Amino acid sequence: MSTFQRSYPPAEPPAGLAHWLYFCGDDLLLPQPDATPLWPGISEESHLAAASHRVYLGLLDGAPLLAAHVATDDVPAGWVRLGLRQAFARSDATLTALTSLAIQLLRWHATMRWCPSCAQALVPVDGTWGRECPQCRQSWYPPVSPAVIVLIHDGERLLLTTKPGWGRRYSLVAGFVEPGETFEACVVREVLEEVGVVVDEVCYQSGQSWPFPHQIMVGFTARYVSGEIAIDASELAHAAWFHRDALPELPQPYTIARRLIDGWLAGAR
Repeated sequence: MSTFQRSYPPAEPPAGLAHWLYFCGDDLLLPQPDATPLWPGISEESHLAAASHRVYLGLLDGAPLLAAHVATDDVPAGWVRLGLRQAFARSDATLTALTSLAIQLLRWHATMRWCPSCAQALVPVDGTWGRECPQCRQSWYPPVSPAVIVLIHDGERLLLTTKPGWGRRYSLVAGFVEPGETFEACVVREVLEEVGVVVDEVCYQSGQSWPFPHQIMVGFTARYVSGEIAIDASELAHAAWFHRDALPELPQPYTIARRLIDGWLAGAR
């Protein structure tokens, strides 16, 4: 298993070969469709010299890991763009997490350059990814938006939902945590608002970074108590109970939704 040690400004990568993640917009850049998203063993001076911004992330298996953004007009001929969801589908957990870190920090550096209060140029906060205004002394840090996702069950069935445009695919109830809420309270509220049922036995299972644009998904299971399904039509297209032996099309294996479902099916309830 790969090991990753984070670095923070003002740290600089050591000289020598490095690993690189290249992005154009929110897509990864690959020299050919079947290439790995992570470029190993490239010299410190990347051959993509047109990269408009670079971020040193840390050490991956002892070698520097950097991420770079390349403008559309500077993408080399023949290179292809790979969406993040496609990349996650063909990556292990370590590479998925590093890709999520890289794209969020690149976005942060590109967009958070000026103080929102007084328009002064921001400066780095040493030892963090934060930015500080030298005039009004306010500080900002890369945003992380917590959201819960919950597997609702009654012992043998799952309550699954689908949204407009999802086709036959069903997933789990999810929603953002609001000010003043615990994760568990958010689960109860979101379930009641989206599908109209009451749950208890809310149990944390696992989490997943989700860079669309900067969520952290916090996964739970919860047991159905009462109520008839009544969907929030502004959020959902349909919701229904499915027996564990007759489930519909499910989310991709790399998603926390699928991990929660697979864990429940395996008996981890």
